[in-house]
Amino acid sequence: FGDDPPSGPSGGFTHMSRSALLEMLCRGGYPEAQDRTPRRRTSFFDAYLQTMLLREVRELSAIEGVSQLPQLLGLIAARTGSHLNVADISRTSGMPQATVRRYVALLRTLLLIDVVPAWSGNPGLRLLKSPKLYVTDSGLAAHHMGRDAMRLADEPTAVGPILETFVVTEIKRQLGWSRTHARLHHARTHAGQEVDIVLEDRRGRCVAIEVKATASLSDRHMRGIRTFAELAGERFHRGIVLYTGREVVPFGRGVFAMPVSGVWEWGVGE
Repeated sequence: FGDDPPSGPSGGFTHMSRSALLEMLCRGGYPEAQDRTPRRRTSFFDAYLQTMLLREVRELSAIEGVSQLPQLLGLIAARTGSHLNVADISRTSGMPQATVRRYVALLRTLLLIDVVPAWSGNPGLRLLKSPKLYVTDSGLAAHHMGRDAMRLADEPTAVGPILETFVVTEIKRQLGWSRTHARLHHARTHAGQEVDIVLEDRRGRCVAIEVKATASLSDRHMRGIRTFAELAGERFHRGIVLYTGREVVPFGRGVFAMPVSGVWEWGVGE
């Protein structure tokens, strides 16, 4: 909500190679996973999930069918960054919708998943109201999806949701100490135009953020932000597209593309 991103070809941001970016996503944010080899990191995630899904669940709840929780977390990991659709998860898992809702609430209590609410704007806007669902750590999401950095390199379509998960987690962490006190949302119209992240401060100003797992951008990548700018009107403050390229690129007044490293080097959540 402060100044625009630094000017210049790179804006002073660190450029990460694609291989380094994928490795960062698979490490995630748990300190215990940072310096481990991929094999030892897998062992850590397995042990962590076993502890959280078995021991902690029994202490928190007398819930039956606890063995179904890893299956549900796997289904959610495969949907990280998508809209929460209890009916779809119920059909895929064979669990009743009431059970899915109860388990989702339990996984949120365990801080393994989280939801980002829809931005409401005002009642006159035709926006979807369903929240988006995320695993709370990109490394945990990649682990539960059975992806490491090498496999992600061969499956580019799987990178986007994990990258978005990483960015949302990082921004949410920043919001915990930011003096701006912004709220985190997403926005999607009934026509399908959307922005991944909407930050709204106490004055009602909004920053729209898109996350793109690509090193090259065109004007079409700005459509969601421009649609949101029209909907938000005077409340629109800035639009940012985070991508895997190396340059800061202006796309009209108040809209910029910047390297994904700007999330922690510039602090888009501040």
